[in-house]
Amino acid sequence: MSARILVAEDDPKQANLVRVYLEREGHSVLLVGDGRSALEQCRARRPDLVVLDVMMPVVDGLDVCRILRAESETPILLLTARTTEDDILLGLDLGADDYLTKPYSPRELAARVRALLRRARVVTADNRAVLRVGDLEVDAGRFEVRVGGRLVALTAKEFGILEVLASEPGRAFTRAQIIDRAFGFDHYVLERTVDAHVMNLRRKIEDDVAEPRYVQTVYGRGYRLAAPASRSTTASTPEGAPGVRR
Repeated sequence: MSARILVAEDDPKQANLVRVYLEREGHSVLLVGDGRSALEQCRARRPDLVVLDVMMPVVDGLDVCRILRAESETPILLLTARTTEDDILLGLDLGADDYLTKPYSPRELAARVRALLRRARVVTADNRAVLRVGDLEVDAGRFEVRVGGRLVALTAKEFGILEVLASEPGRAFTRAQIIDRAFGFDHYVLERTVDAHVMNLRRKIEDDVAEPRYVQTVYGRGYRLAAPASRSTTASTPEGAPGVRR
């Protein structure tokens, strides 16, 4: 799975180490040392994935993340020395797909890159039915989501969560189950990380995030996708199922 990867890291020694490991995986790697260059090269080269250090000169890595996410759905892996939960959730809330805290193993970084690329390159499966819940359409084969016919751009992790929920509409998944199915290799993901991604997902597909119609919170359990009113392939959850809160 060869890819074009941009690595934004202002420490030359660390940047070269990352480059060596990623090139061993068969990827083409471009190094930049500041946030402005990262933005310029992303716009010019359109990489398949960005490895982004948070602490960078000229433009901070979090600002780069926010700007890139507004412009594209390119997977972003944050590298950060900020290890508090709030710092990590901030990066995810700005649109990062994954993160690694420093110091980290280059082998783990390479594995996380592989996982992100797998999720971003969903194998086409045109024979899979499009699941519809009201005016929400989830097409896992095409990696597309539409609301009212409008195409909605989701990050790889947001789509992964929605795909897990859409696999069994009406079923309540725990956060641990979502992490296992949607995030795969990343067993260090915090359960609050799921909440952050769900909030971002709701902002994109719900009319009112305070009263979500689609991605519902199940008190004491986790999340579920509201069951379609009628479906030919999957049985609906009985109405009035206990324990559901919006």
